[in-house]
Amino acid sequence: MICFLTSNPFLEGGLNPANGFADALRSALPAGPVRALYIASSPDEPKTNAFYAAEQRERFEASGIRFASYKILERRTAARAAAWVAQADLIVLTGGHVPTQNRFFQDIGLKRLLDGFEGVLIGISAGTMNAASTVYSQPELPGEAIDADYPRFLPGLGLTEAMIIPHFDGNLAYRLDGLRIWADVSFPDSVGRRFYALPDGSYLFIHEGGQELRGVAYLIENAALRVFCDEGQSVKL
Repeated sequence: MICFLTSNPFLEGGLNPANGFADALRSALPAGPVRALYIASSPDEPKTNAFYAAEQRERFEASGIRFASYKILERRTAARAAAWVAQADLIVLTGGHVPTQNRFFQDIGLKRLLDGFEGVLIGISAGTMNAASTVYSQPELPGEAIDADYPRFLPGLGLTEAMIIPHFDGNLAYRLDGLRIWADVSFPDSVGRRFYALPDGSYLFIHEGGQELRGVAYLIENAALRVFCDEGQSVKL
C-alpha cells in the first residue's frame, strides 16, 4: 500500500502540486482508469457524501486522473465494504468529524479490510487523523473541549504511529468553549507524546516501509512547538 496522508490535497482547480504531491500521486496510480472508493466520514448523510465525492472527483479529473468507477462507502452500502476495498485501486478517507468517522471505520472493520490492500490510499484531514494507530482527536465542535467524556484518543487504522493534526495555520489564539485550543488543550495533551501539525499542502508519504513528511510540518511535544520540516523539504520518520 502507498499512502498519502494529507491535510488538504486540493486547490480550487485540482490537486495541490506543492511538495511534489500531485506528481507523486499520479505516478503511484495505475496508468489506466482508476477504480476509486470514497469512504465517508458522515456515513448517515448520503446527500452530503454524494456532493463532496463528486466535488473531489472533479478535482482529481482536472489534474488528469481518469476513473473507471468512483464508489461511495457509507452506511447504506456498508455490506459491500469488503468487496469494494478489495476491488479498489484508490481509497479516499475523506475529511469530517473525527470521532464519527472513527466509529464508522470500526463498524465496517476497515482496519482488517485494509490488511493486504496493495493500492493507493489518500487520507484527507479527519481521514488522515484516523489512519494512525492511536488517533488524537482534537476537540472541534462546541462543547467538546469542556466535555470530560469527549474521547481525545481513539484506536485507529494503524497505518502510521504519527498523530497528525491537519489545517495548522499558526493561529495559536484560536478558542473553543472559552479555551485556547492549543495552549489549554493540545499542548497539555502532548506531554509524553508527539503530534505533527500540518498546514494544507503538506503530507505524510508512506511507501515500502518508509515514512516521510513532505512540506512544512510542526512538532508539538511535551507542550512545546517547533518547526520540524520546511516547505520543499522532507524528513523521514
